[in-house]
Parts: sequence; structure tokens; C-alpha cells
Amino acid sequence: MHKLLSIVIAALFAAVSVSAFAASHAGAQAKDDKKMEKKEAVMEKKMEKKEAAMEKKMDKKEAAMEKKADMKKDEKKADMKKDEKKADKK
Repeated sequence: MHKLLSIVIAALFAAVSVSAFAASHAGAQAKDDKKMEKKEAVMEKKMEKKEAAMEKKMDKKEAAMEKKADMKKDEKKADMKKDEKKADKK
């Protein structure tokens, strides 16, 4: 009877130890998954911000280029008017 009680206690201790060990490792793994998901979300937000900033920058460049083109057209028109006036005077 004494040996049976010792075997039962040893088995109980082993089962508790194994379950505690498994739980500690499973918990750590779940924590890492949560961290990875959080990091992915943060990286995704950063990429969205960068894309938005790049779009804004490109829009500004396009607007500046259009403004330059308009200015050149205006200059050409002014030059053409000057040429017409000179031609009319002759």
C-alpha cells in the first residue's frame, strides 16, 4: 500500500509538472504571436503614413510643374503680343 501511494503521488507530481511546463511554453508562444500581430499593425500604419506623405509630395511636385508650365505659356503669349505689336508698327 505504501508503494502504491508513492507511485500515485509521483504520477500526480509528474502530471502537474508536465502540464505547468506545457502551459508556460504555450503562454509564451501566444504572447509572441500577439507581439508579432501588434508589430505588423504598427508597420502597416507606418507604411500607410509613408504612402500618404509620398502622395502629398508628388501632388505638390505636379502642382509646381503645372504652375511652371502655365508661367511659360504666359511668357510665350506675352512675347507673341510684343512681336505682333512690333509687326504692326512696321
